[in-house]
Amino acid sequence: MFLNEDFMLSGETARLLFHNYAKTMPIIDYHCHLDPREIYEDQPFENLTAAWLYGDHYKWRLMRANGVPESHITGDASDYDKFLAWARTLPKAVGNPLYSWTHLELRRFFGVEEMLNEATAPAIWEKVNRKLAEPGFTRRGLIRSSGVKVICTTDDPADSLEYHKLLSGSEAAFQVFPTFRPDKALNIDAEGFAAWTLKLESASGLPVKSYAGLLDALRNRVAFFHEQGCRLSDHALDVLRYEAGEAEAVEAIFAKRMQGAALSPEEITRYRTELLTALIGFYHDKDWTMQLHLHAYRNNNTPMFQRLGPDTGYDGINDLPLTTALSQLLDRAESGSGLPKTILYSLNPGDYPALLALLGCYQKDTPGKLQLGSGWWYNDTRSGMRQQLTLLAEGSLLGNFVGMLTDSRSFLSYTRHEYFRRVLCGLLGELAERGEAPDDLEVLGAMARDISYNNAAGYFGFQTAGSEAGVTA
Repeated sequence: MFLNEDFMLSGETARLLFHNYAKTMPIIDYHCHLDPREIYEDQPFENLTAAWLYGDHYKWRLMRANGVPESHITGDASDYDKFLAWARTLPKAVGNPLYSWTHLELRRFFGVEEMLNEATAPAIWEKVNRKLAEPGFTRRGLIRSSGVKVICTTDDPADSLEYHKLLSGSEAAFQVFPTFRPDKALNIDAEGFAAWTLKLESASGLPVKSYAGLLDALRNRVAFFHEQGCRLSDHALDVLRYEAGEAEAVEAIFAKRMQGAALSPEEITRYRTELLTALIGFYHDKDWTMQLHLHAYRNNNTPMFQRLGPDTGYDGINDLPLTTALSQLLDRAESGSGLPKTILYSLNPGDYPALLALLGCYQKDTPGKLQLGSGWWYNDTRSGMRQQLTLLAEGSLLGNFVGMLTDSRSFLSYTRHEYFRRVLCGLLGELAERGEAPDDLEVLGAMARDISYNNAAGYFGFQTAGSEAGVTA
């Protein structure tokens, strides 16, 4: 039966692992794109479309594939008409994780058992909207009901972290920490780079008139983020190239750009290489975890990018070479300050074997110090998760994996952790039933619990995260 209590759990071992070990573990969502202001203000959602479809480019892509006009996706159609467009699309999405995720969210949050389609949509719209008007269905209410203990948002170095500070004194059930995301510092060729340095000046209280000044300001912000509980950085490195440069050369590149001149590709690469290397040193000094998100291919479809901007469903997968530049970057860091704890994600699953082999060259001191990140974005599927877990098990130590994250802008996305835990327990159960793992529920159950929660709690070092099964953060 669709989405019964044992869906995706094909054997008895898998069922026992999920229900008795993984299912009730808390959640550490260590990478997401939730807005801390929305969390703090804790407003109810106006309706299901506001909770479900605003900003969700996963759903937007499927709606476009179904011929839905843009007016009913990101345009000026009513929220109800947008919801109906999704309801008409969904029956054709069988086999896509969004089919399962959509119905999981309806069931887990709102008690809706019916399949969503054009015929059932009106009644589901009314039922869910009534639920959303109840006190427990605000932003924070949805987080609490999901068993979330830690949320890590994604934040620019120039951010004041105002709402993180406010949340730290107002919310006891879960904690919200910032993540340091300095993409705007690295993207020196971006149109708004000079304007962004003025924001960094204001936030840090330090002049950013030179490359040395930029480093001082970023070091200042790393310290500030650390005081607010930050323990992770994150980088979107869609194209990774490596070219070392002397300090004087990088100063000249920075000055040239601040004067409004265009930079050559070699100058851009040299600047990015040196700044990223410096940032890695800052992270190491604070015992942070560095996340590198690799190989997205952004903003395909120029007319739609000009119309809607980034992050609207027009990104693809990059297939450029990666290993040489990444090895040079990691090796230089290890030869200098030393590598921090590092998670490597790639949108191209073809990169996984090379990443696993490379990260194994730098493991030391900390269990799973370098990690192959969970199946990301287009790999956030049953087969994608299984591929990542299988290759990680075959090429490193699955038992040290820090597990799932939502990478989402949606407050309803925490069912993805359930989906992942079912995939994980299904894989562990299959290994046991094929004789490749011990038929010992305590051994495999401890692994399921660790990957679901305990490993992340210990690895990231959040000040209040527990490390025992079921311990609240």
